[in-house]
Amino acid sequence: MSERVPGGRTLLRCYSYLRPYWPRCLGGLAGMLLADGVNLLSPQLIRAIFDRGISVGDLRLIATLVGVLVGLALLRGIFTFLQGRWIEQASQGVAYDLRNVIQDRLSALSFAFHDTAETGQLLSRAVQDVDRIRFLTGRASFRLLDSSVFALATLAMLLAMNVRLALAAMGMLPLLVLTALRFGSRQRGLSRDIQEQLGVLTSRIEQGLRGIRIVRAFAQEEAEIDRFEAENGKWRTLSDSLALNGSVFAPLLILVANLGVVFTVWYGGRLVMAGGLSLGELVAFSAYLGQLVGPVRLLGMIAPAIAVSVSSGERIFEILDARSEVTEAPDAAPLADPRGRVEFENVSFAYFHRFTVLHDVSFTVEPGQVVALLGATGSGKSTIINLVPRFYDVTGGRILVDGRDVRSLTLASLRGAIGIVLQETTLFAATVRENILFGVDGAGEDDLVRAARRAQAHDFIVRMPDGYDTRVGERGATLSGGQKQRIAIARALVKDPRILILDDATSSVDAVTEREIQTALDELMRDRTTFVIAHRLGTIRRADVILVLEAGRIVARGTHEDLLGMSPMYAEVFARQALGAGSGDGQPGPGGAAC
Repeated sequence: MSERVPGGRTLLRCYSYLRPYWPRCLGGLAGMLLADGVNLLSPQLIRAIFDRGISVGDLRLIATLVGVLVGLALLRGIFTFLQGRWIEQASQGVAYDLRNVIQDRLSALSFAFHDTAETGQLLSRAVQDVDRIRFLTGRASFRLLDSSVFALATLAMLLAMNVRLALAAMGMLPLLVLTALRFGSRQRGLSRDIQEQLGVLTSRIEQGLRGIRIVRAFAQEEAEIDRFEAENGKWRTLSDSLALNGSVFAPLLILVANLGVVFTVWYGGRLVMAGGLSLGELVAFSAYLGQLVGPVRLLGMIAPAIAVSVSSGERIFEILDARSEVTEAPDAAPLADPRGRVEFENVSFAYFHRFTVLHDVSFTVEPGQVVALLGATGSGKSTIINLVPRFYDVTGGRILVDGRDVRSLTLASLRGAIGIVLQETTLFAATVRENILFGVDGAGEDDLVRAARRAQAHDFIVRMPDGYDTRVGERGATLSGGQKQRIAIARALVKDPRILILDDATSSVDAVTEREIQTALDELMRDRTTFVIAHRLGTIRRADVILVLEAGRIVARGTHEDLLGMSPMYAEVFARQALGAGSGDGQPGPGGAAC
């Protein structure tokens, strides 16, 4: 979490997003002022109706002034419509820009940020919090400004009409202001807590939906419901406190305002009877006071809305101000014509600079070589392949691609030279075509089909209802594990990268399909640097270099034949692999997970 900043600074930063929309804001402001001018003029016409029309029986003047009042009401409606239209367009623009900025920032932040961030919290901030900022920069702020301007103008009119009566009416204003400020202060803290809890609820729902199969497989439906109910109960308690706060303060504001009106009417009536005030002036005075109560009541509603928006702004700016662990150097240069030579020089890495997983790892991979990474869970295999495309930055040593430190290269060019097929296949809720061509510009239909054929995916794709235009569902839910894996491989093939990262890329397919895919991968890996985390004997045997890792260190390296004679650990792992392969499935035996 970032350091808490004053609410005023947060508000100013929210308002800064209105800058591109200042013409609409000025138009809305003009509409607001014109509508206020009409509202201020109306009580004076009412005063004239009483003092110059009713008192002398001038029906023509009364009819004329009533007609003017009707005309002013129409004008007020037009000005209010224009004000609302332009202001809403400006605030919607703010929401549009904010969501784009949040998306850009989330895409730019390193994996270290996403490792600790909860998806539900991020969704809550990008949706609910942005919508509150939209309300703040639109109707809330302009209504507050409108109320303030109109209240001051009304007070000026009251003072011009009768100073003593106006001062009597203004006696309640300090109490109104203090009550409103106290109200807003309490609402701000409660609003932030509610928004945080709403993020927790969103996370709980998102995780429950994502893991619905696991929940049902372990018969944990009731437990999940209970956990959600507990978090929902916390949200309800906080919301009840917020509602109670509003239920106490909002009526209190109205009560104080109405007491002022009652006192003013009583005192003004005495002035009329004493001849110090005309009846028309008292009616006009009462009309102004009636109009003044509206802004005061609005203050009671807008104050908590602004408090909520300040809390929302703080949560949004925590994302925008988050520091990325991986940044592009100002003088970063593109990786032109990559060959695929990769060097690790005394590389160490610690997650969050606390949990060390690699210690002084050094090795060199020449273009065209296949490197197999072998080791127990937590030995550092996945960390090595995550460091090559700079998903994380090393905490010691350096990584070179074609002789250049990866930190001196632009991220787009570095990652553009790398193709990745992860063990956990990620597909988007889109068509097969969109998933295969994801991130590849300029690829045509021939490239698409060629990649799918080489990944042994074309045949099952064309049998789908809409072929390549078939939607695969959320996270590819309509596909089998092997089908998802082959689409992911096709996605890497169509990219035609110089460096390949295959994290157990054939783990979800049967032995027959694996042989077909491996044929395509052998062709693809020719003259390309390939990192492979694999559990299958065939992949390990074909590797040019095998790195055996233990506790974040390379304990053995060499070819399959070399390691059988020099590494007891590798020989044991290979024996387990062979035992698993002998069972007919080609998968590791009971201890094979150590790979």
